[in-house]
Parts: sequence; C-alpha cells; structure tokens
Amino acid sequence: MAEHYYTANPTTAHDEHTWTFTLFDKQLTFTTDAGVFSKGTVDYGTRTMLMAFNQDIPAGKILDLGAGYGPVAISLAKVMPEREFVAAEINARAVELVARNAEQNHVAQQISVRQSDRYEQVSGKFAAILTNPPVRAGKQIVTDMIAGAVDHLVDGGTLTVVLQKKQGAPSAKKLMAELFGNVQTIAKDKGYYILESRYGSTINS
Repeated sequence: MAEHYYTANPTTAHDEHTWTFTLFDKQLTFTTDAGVFSKGTVDYGTRTMLMAFNQDIPAGKILDLGAGYGPVAISLAKVMPEREFVAAEINARAVELVARNAEQNHVAQQISVRQSDRYEQVSGKFAAILTNPPVRAGKQIVTDMIAGAVDHLVDGGTLTVVLQKKQGAPSAKKLMAELFGNVQTIAKDKGYYILESRYGSTINS
C-alpha cells in the first residue's frame, strides 16, 4: 500500500522542488518534497478556501490545521500582517517545509509551527481555524479535526473547512451544524464546498 501524506515520518525518498505561486496577488515561493500533500502546486480546494475565507474575525491567532508545506498560513500572513498564526501538521517532513517556506517568504516571525496529530500539540483558542482535512486518512480524522474546533475557538471565532461533495462535504456540513448551531456554504467551485461555522453562545440567540 502506498504511503499517504498523513504520516508522522514519511519514508518516501526525498525529491525537493522549489516553485512560485501567486495567492492574494502576492508571488510566493514554496519548497516541497515527496511525501507531502499537493507537492506540485497549491491545490484547487485550498485556493478556493483561501479566496472564500471571511477575514472578519475577532482578535487572536489563526490556526492552519493540517498545514502541509504552509500555503494557507503563509499567504494569509502576507495579507494579515497584524496576525499571528499556528501551523499544525502531523507530517515531520511538511513541518520542516512550513518553517523553511515561512522564512523564504519573510513571514517566519508571524508563524509558529507544531508537529501535531490533529489538536494534540495545539493549545489555546483561536480567532479562526482553517483546514483542508486529509480525506485519505479516513473519516475519523476528518471528524476529529472538525469536532475539536469547538474547544479551540474564541467567542465569535470561525471554522472554515474545504471538502469535495464526493468526499463527505454533506456529512461534514451536518456535523458542523450540530456542533456549532450554524453552518454556511460560503463557496462552491468544481465540486469543492467551503463550509463555515461561527462559535459562540450568542451567535444564534
């Protein structure tokens, strides 16, 4: 069975490449490697989530959960220079790449990188959590990443998730509605659904 990217210590032979990509009209440079998700380009789901992300959020840090090599945290740090970010990722190879990519895109001072299985090494509460969950790792991992957000958001904070319809977007939407009491599909494109819930006791009153 081929090793997938949701692996703490990938054993795939290294195959590094450095390339540029434009997000939010900023040209970014990414170094990627074998054994990490979407190593050749910023995947379409992540791009769609970034473009749809509502930056109207409370004060506080932003969590990029399942950060890969860092395109979400790094691109948002460029356009939200007042914010601090935590990039959490299980894959040790990707963790190293996030740190290197943050450095080469001059946002290292804004981004703390953690090797973390889901929320294991994540503490505190966040103004926003964004995730492109690792569907290939199985439904339980995806469910945990969504459900765990409840304990890690400040009042008024948002969870933003990208999933394809065929990969479980409808069931994720139902789960988010149950957990948060609210959920919106803020974008749909090429089968990708961008789902957003807002946390807080006063949101639905």
